[in-house]
Amino acid sequence: MTIVFPASATLVGGPSLPQERRLLTPIPGPESRKRAERKAQAVAAGVGATIPVYTVAAGGGVLVDVDGNSLIDFGSGIAVTGVGNAAPRVVEAVTQQVAAFTHTCFTVAPYDSYVDVAEALNRLTPGDFVKRSALFNSGAEAVENAVKIARHYTGKQAVVAFDHAYHGRTNLTMGLTAKNQPYKNGFGPFAPEIYRAPLSYPLRDGGLSGAEAAKRAITMIEKQIGAANLAAVIIEPIQGEGGFIVPADGFLPALQEWANENGVVFIADEVQTGFARTGTMFASEQFGIVPDLIVTAKGIAGGLPLSAVTGRAEIMDAPQVGGLGGTYGGNPLACVAALAAIETYEQEDLSARARAIGEILFEKLGALRDADPRVAEVRGKGAMVAIELVDPPKPGGAGPGEPDAALTSKVAAAAHAAGIVLLTCGTYGNVIRFLPPLSIPDHLLIEGLDVVAEAVANA
Repeated sequence: MTIVFPASATLVGGPSLPQERRLLTPIPGPESRKRAERKAQAVAAGVGATIPVYTVAAGGGVLVDVDGNSLIDFGSGIAVTGVGNAAPRVVEAVTQQVAAFTHTCFTVAPYDSYVDVAEALNRLTPGDFVKRSALFNSGAEAVENAVKIARHYTGKQAVVAFDHAYHGRTNLTMGLTAKNQPYKNGFGPFAPEIYRAPLSYPLRDGGLSGAEAAKRAITMIEKQIGAANLAAVIIEPIQGEGGFIVPADGFLPALQEWANENGVVFIADEVQTGFARTGTMFASEQFGIVPDLIVTAKGIAGGLPLSAVTGRAEIMDAPQVGGLGGTYGGNPLACVAALAAIETYEQEDLSARARAIGEILFEKLGALRDADPRVAEVRGKGAMVAIELVDPPKPGGAGPGEPDAALTSKVAAAAHAAGIVLLTCGTYGNVIRFLPPLSIPDHLLIEGLDVVAEAVANA
């Protein structure tokens, strides 16, 4: 199909794209609507689209669609393009690699870049101990392998996940995931020996401290499962799909201490929080925890599919030779992309950039919260921030108010129509999350936040 672009559209990807919001047609435009019709005839109905604009170029803080519209990107492909889309180092590394070879399967004929990525992860992840890494394709696949490794190492089967958790869409990870719709509904039965414990959710915990919330969770684990049967606990340091819930201070360290004392592998799922997103390379660093195993994906490789499990050598080395791997795990294109992305995070100090973005997010969204009682909370860290929208309680009423999913959907739809790629989340569907690429310029970030504030005011 021939695509005709308006003269004003620039088709060079990466940060060279004009960093502007530009609306030449309604969103979605006529060309995007044509492609949506094709999608409906060719793609399974269960594969949705948050904002049905069809992308032809992206970089910095914008996506350009087939109609020539330039949209402000507050999603980063769900926290994937932290270094920005078509980041120069990533493009150069992948271009060179694709000309050399595209695949051998590391478990057949190895190559250096896989080992290079493993060494980088062993160096970067929290913990001053000997580590090993294994590479996979997706966050869900890495989570499954972390559980496999923990079960093999401990000789135990039970695994505890937490309320509001999201760990993936495979059978095991659906069992770990808390939210039924759309991730689990109709897809059971799920993998056995998976249990759920209460999370620290400060907005809705009635003033429970982190230590008190941890005691509540540990008591439930001990009474309903027993440490003698428990292979691992797995938790996102900041919940992702569950609503960007930041646990109260002390919650995560208390859980880790209990796990360490009871021979339970402590797994941090940093798929969404990892790689500078929260203002440090990994969110675990901000909570004072050192996981036994850490799961990474999303921001690891600038948009190419790669994930990893990294952790204590004695745990990682427990499975037998051949017990870990996969045809595409640690594909050479993804590995060189990861090395280029990691170099970008470090050389450009994108952790500091995430903190600077966070300051703007909290300032602008905090003003919105102060002006509108329907914004119950602004929370997050670095460039991973959310607002929770509620039907505010009547005067004298207790609590933060009931979750308002309808308001959230209305705000997101208005932002989309105004040229903002905006994502929602939360167990109750009432959270708007902000995940801009760390390459976004300040003026676009501020403009986009003003558009969202207007959408909230008018909803």
